[in-house]
Amino acid sequence: MKLLFDHNLSHKHFGRLDDAFPDSEHVRNVGLREASDHAVWEYARSEDFTIVSKDEDFHQLSFLRGPPPKVVWVKLGNCTTDDVERVLRERRPNLLEFDDDEDAAFSVVVGGAR
Repeated sequence: MKLLFDHNLSHKHFGRLDDAFPDSEHVRNVGLREASDHAVWEYARSEDFTIVSKDEDFHQLSFLRGPPPKVVWVKLGNCTTDDVERVLRERRPNLLEFDDDEDAAFSVVVGGAR
C-alpha cells in the first residue's frame, strides 16, 4: 500500500512510515506542492497511490468519482506529526484490509492526540 500524503500533512510522514508503508510519498516530493486536489487525485490514480489527507474535499471526491485512488481521511483535529504517525501505525492492519477491498473507496482514521 503506497500512501501519498497531501500538503496538509507533514512531509516527514513519508520517510518516517517507510517501514510500514513502503514507497509512500508526499505531494511536495512529486512536484505537487501547490497542486489542486484534482491534480493530486489524478496523480494518485495514475501512480497507484492511496491519498492520505486531513482535507474533507478528498472525501467528497471519493464519492463523486469512486476509486481509484482510494482515500484515507485523517480526522485527528489539532495534532502533531507523531500523533498522525502513531495512529497510522496502529491502524495499519485495517488500512491493509481497506486496500485489499476492491469495492472500498474511503476510510476514516480517527484517534485522540496525546
